[in-house]
Amino acid sequence: MSIVCVRGGSALDEQSVRAHLASVLRLENVAVLLGAGASVAAGGMTVMQLWKNFIRDHSNSASRFANEGFIEQEDTVVSNFEGENQRDLPNIEVLLDRLEIAKVDWLRRKPASRNLKVFLSDISLLLKCIVNAAVLNESSWEKAPVFDQLVCHVKLLQRLVGARQPGQASPWVFTTNYDLAIEWAAESVGIHTHTGFVGIHNRTFSPQSFDLGYRNVNAKGEARFGCNDIYLAKLHGSLTWEISSGEFRELAAPEAWPKLSAIISGAKPVDESLMVFPRAAKYLQTVGFLSGELFRRFSDFLAKPQSGIILTGYSFGDDHINRLLRSALLNPTLQIVAFLPEFTGTKEAQLAKLKPEVKRLLALNSPRLTFIGGGANAYFNNMVGFLPDPMLYDLKEQEFRERIKEISGDKNVE
Repeated sequence: MSIVCVRGGSALDEQSVRAHLASVLRLENVAVLLGAGASVAAGGMTVMQLWKNFIRDHSNSASRFANEGFIEQEDTVVSNFEGENQRDLPNIEVLLDRLEIAKVDWLRRKPASRNLKVFLSDISLLLKCIVNAAVLNESSWEKAPVFDQLVCHVKLLQRLVGARQPGQASPWVFTTNYDLAIEWAAESVGIHTHTGFVGIHNRTFSPQSFDLGYRNVNAKGEARFGCNDIYLAKLHGSLTWEISSGEFRELAAPEAWPKLSAIISGAKPVDESLMVFPRAAKYLQTVGFLSGELFRRFSDFLAKPQSGIILTGYSFGDDHINRLLRSALLNPTLQIVAFLPEFTGTKEAQLAKLKPEVKRLLALNSPRLTFIGGGANAYFNNMVGFLPDPMLYDLKEQEFRERIKEISGDKNVE
């Protein structure tokens, strides 16, 4: 299947898509939103793969969740998530929230009908599957991966950074993933990452660090460049965050790995102080401070003038993010470009297969909203190929300068 693209109710061909993406990357403020699908190229799992692994490998736990009303009985059958008429996945974060509330209620009332030890074991198995899906390459935790192990992520960051012009803000990367793909990719090519944590030996969360940046004070004239850093907001938490004495800390990968490897092997249950899971039941821990601050940054970005955001690997399954994106369309200078593999066209039968939120957005026919689909053409690894190479900008700008010099006779035109 070839690429399928609709912007404001009008179809775009591949050349027009590339031109539109180039113009989006030239806006004053640029960001990407990465969902689980973006980590597949680095060895991660989609939410679909995660859930199928859980109900296949831990069927008894899944059945108990269904029997107690946390999920539907149909959610425990692997075959229901295969083929063209597969059912929608249960929201993992909502499920975690329900389980957490139930655990608190059990501890308060201690009903005889539930075995707490079994219940906690079932929760731990689900968390273990989530951790396992986000580990990516185990060897990378003790020795940082080189750039060729994260080719697509490196290309994404290089093209985002390379498109920035002197004076423009550094790009943002918002992600719902727990893995370290972005951090590793950035480090492998010398791009600095602002995660909100500051410090050398004790990295604690300090949100004002998002308001800082880097610049080359020595470069002038044609030697200037846009930026060499990115802002990274991990909206749903990270494998390397921990809560210690009421403070949020970011651990180095080798420091976090012993605990994570013990969780994956089953030697230890999930240590929830190591990984910050977003749950309403833990509002003061997550939503009230760290997660709330990151979502505020996401909301603030969407409200900025002359902004563009590219969505990739995101399936519109998070209601909180969906509401923010929907509200952001009130910003008259915002451009949203969504790569969605399941989008195959605007005919009634094609729209019927999409999530309600996607159909709602498509129905707006907004010229500030672009959907790009067509199966594998819209996967993360192919999406990166649609972004313009920074070298193209350099060549065009150099030709432009030379032309101006010829016309004006001025040899010092910058």
